[in-house]
Amino acid sequence: MKCPKCGFEQRDSNVDCESCGIVFAKYLKYHPPQQAHDSPHPAQEPEQETEEVEEKVSWREILLYPGDASPDPISVGGRALLLAALALWGLWLMTSSIASNAAGESFLHLINLPFHEAGHVIFRPLGQFIASLGGSLGQLIMPAICFGVLLFKHHNTFGAAVCAWWFGENFLDLAPYINDARAGQLPLLGGNFGHSSPYGFHDWEYLLTETGLLRFDHGIAQGAHLLGSLIMIAAIIWGGVVLYSQFLLMREQE
Repeated sequence: MKCPKCGFEQRDSNVDCESCGIVFAKYLKYHPPQQAHDSPHPAQEPEQETEEVEEKVSWREILLYPGDASPDPISVGGRALLLAALALWGLWLMTSSIASNAAGESFLHLINLPFHEAGHVIFRPLGQFIASLGGSLGQLIMPAICFGVLLFKHHNTFGAAVCAWWFGENFLDLAPYINDARAGQLPLLGGNFGHSSPYGFHDWEYLLTETGLLRFDHGIAQGAHLLGSLIMIAAIIWGGVVLYSQFLLMREQE
């Protein structure tokens, strides 16, 4: 098929144009094909229409875009199972106490950890304080990058919702570490413990001491846990709405 905006020839199954990047469903929603015959200046129409689309497409449409031109039962069913698994797993993580370090002992912590350590390296040129904070930033930035790429480049709203869940889970992963700032009982990388390590080895002991907030470590940890929980709940709801839209689209195409 040809792109209605730039005329680029491409596969019929494409959701967006490989050349100009427009999303066909959004474009045609405001510019049905028959409008091209009514325009007195067809040569100028694509540029003008593109500007109108950019003005009219709302955040609601971006966030709730189904993301599939032709969803099939296997993909919709697989996403439903994944969403259910994330909801149940997230519920367990959210209802577990911070002291239990449930998120830190899950396999996902092993995925978050390399991004945490990479953050220390990346932010090291900015000084010791930012380098220490960089570990926590690193494990938050990676899911945020994945979220942005899936949502704005690939228009994959369900994938973006999963990344939002992962982003929220990282706050739950950090909460026990923050909570341990004064106690120093959690095992650190290399087999050390905060209470027996040199000052600065435990990121959050150093960060909260330097900012004069060490006595608030438990409260800050609870805030991180709550924020992460809210993000995870919102992500599950968002993913559910997108999945329902895909289900309806699949039913319409049967």
